[in-house]
Amino acid sequence: MIRVMLVDDHALVRMGFRMLLADAQVEVVAELDTGEQACAEYAKVQPDVVVMDLSMPGMGGLEAVRRIVAQDPKARILALSAHEDTAHPQRVLRAGALGYLTKRSAPEALIAAVGAVARHETYVDAQTARALAMAQVKGETNPAQML
Repeated sequence: MIRVMLVDDHALVRMGFRMLLADAQVEVVAELDTGEQACAEYAKVQPDVVVMDLSMPGMGGLEAVRRIVAQDPKARILALSAHEDTAHPQRVLRAGALGYLTKRSAPEALIAAVGAVARHETYVDAQTARALAMAQVKGETNPAQML
């Protein structure tokens, strides 16, 4: 069973994710609402996957990803965001997250993403992957900087 730490400042979002993950036989071992809490609790909880919202009060998800990866380079983090641009996924993947999923994604995508990240695989939702590919084709991004 995959053990997940959910980090999102919206309790309703965490509840929905928890219910969705439970239906997929994924255990939520911690629910936190700030990046600071995630950094403090990560070593204690030792989750298989951290599902991290990027837009939170305080240090935010991007900085929390950086700090968790600094303390554990093998941390498996799936970033979630309402942002559908190419800058956010590029930044968080460079910071050490293994996955990126927009909050508009289908519920099944969360399950697939958690599973992929738990297996140490990179996961980017299809819409974001297309946007990143188009940005690369247009020369808006350097693929070497993305990962």
